[in-house]
Amino acid sequence: MHIEGSSALVTGGASGLGLATARALAAEGAIVTIVDLPSSRGAEVAAEVGGLFAPADVTSAQEIAAAVAQASNVGPLRVVINCAGVGTASKVLDRDGLPLPLENFERVVRINLIGTYNVLSQASAAMAKTEPDPTSGDRGVIVNTASVAAFDGQIGQPAYSASKGAVHAMTLPIARELARYGIRIATIAPGIMETPMLAGMREPARESLSSQVPYPKRLGRPEEFAALAMHIIANGYLNGETIRLDGAIRMGPK
Repeated sequence: MHIEGSSALVTGGASGLGLATARALAAEGAIVTIVDLPSSRGAEVAAEVGGLFAPADVTSAQEIAAAVAQASNVGPLRVVINCAGVGTASKVLDRDGLPLPLENFERVVRINLIGTYNVLSQASAAMAKTEPDPTSGDRGVIVNTASVAAFDGQIGQPAYSASKGAVHAMTLPIARELARYGIRIATIAPGIMETPMLAGMREPARESLSSQVPYPKRLGRPEEFAALAMHIIANGYLNGETIRLDGAIRMGPK
């Protein structure tokens, strides 16, 4: 799909996977709207890529509606990349055998799953009203972010695995529904990536994680996620699929 001069919206675009993808989209001539929290570096990143900043919480219908409208005002909205998410680890039972507070589980699911759905539903409504791209027939492409935890969830990841597993599970039915509008949807399931979620980890722990990856024995790079997202946009036959990006890792129980 031709994206030069088109509008692209990236959630979680102020850092990590979203930032790398925003840069890649801008390099191809897209007008990028960065959606991130008001406290983020969103305005700085938007200035860097020559785009816009829409401060918003992905779980807010009103704030995301405003962000989608802002992105649609600068060009036909063709691309949405959902990277906003959290990775809070919590076991079902704590050391005293007491259950995880329900609000902890609910928060992760609300941001990772409901936030993703909120963005893609409102963005797809805007995409459906645009004229198809003359080179591909696509009206738009939506790329969501799951995780290998959707398939190989570890101890301490019930909320995270549940949320990311649901992002994977809804990919195909939504792709089937949006096909009538010429909107494609795919999901990337990254492995262990060099993102702010791992920034506070000590070097021995990072090396331990890297050693678990069969090949290449290192953490994944945000630019590799961005490259796959750009390929999904360009490859018109990729639809309804979840693609693992993980160096062949299969996570152990802990």
